[in-house]
Amino acid sequence: MTLQWTAVAFFLYAEIAVNLILCIPFISARRWRSVFNLRIWNWLSPYWNKCFFTMIMVLIVLFLDAVREVQKYSGPEPMKDAKVNPNVYDHVHMKLFRSQRNLYISGFSLFLWLIMRRIVTLLNQVAVTLEDSAGLQVQMDSAVIAAKQHQEDNLTLKQALLDEDRAMSAKNQQLKLEAERLAGQVKVAEEAVRKSQAEVEAMKRQAKGLAQEYDRLLREHHQLQNPQSSADKKDQ
Repeated sequence: MTLQWTAVAFFLYAEIAVNLILCIPFISARRWRSVFNLRIWNWLSPYWNKCFFTMIMVLIVLFLDAVREVQKYSGPEPMKDAKVNPNVYDHVHMKLFRSQRNLYISGFSLFLWLIMRRIVTLLNQVAVTLEDSAGLQVQMDSAVIAAKQHQEDNLTLKQALLDEDRAMSAKNQQLKLEAERLAGQVKVAEEAVRKSQAEVEAMKRQAKGLAQEYDRLLREHHQLQNPQSSADKKDQ
């Protein structure tokens, strides 16, 4: 194996290891996000996209080269020469095997490189989603608490209004009873006034009768005195 394909093979093994580590279930997305937010990654972030696309171009070139080698050693001409010379046959098959191996190495390296970037992106998105959901849960809990408090306030206000209505009803009932009592007292007073007026009228009539009787007696007294005075004059 040449140096470049040895490097690609080690790169493939490293990709497999990194992808397995990223897929470990007991490491949460938030933990990975805290790892991705380290200062070293912030320092490397300006170079990350360039490195990513560079590796893609390199792996694509190696993949196309491997495809070309496979097509080269699987064509009819090498096989025709291999049938003539057995040593050439073994050499052609060895070259074909190496070309196929390089094809698999470069293809899987390219595939895992894309998968690794996608996994990292999804982990960041999941971590952000979890943080947002935690914030929304806190807001929801606050809204539920506020709704419960508002409901309790409404119940308290409703109870206060009911108590006030009951107090107003009791007060109105008391005022009604007081008004009825006062009306009764007024009726009794009116009856007493009517009785008093009747007594006054009776007393007036009685006084008038007494005055008339007095006048009559006074006239009779004068009449009794007048005949006696006439008799005295005659005797003289």
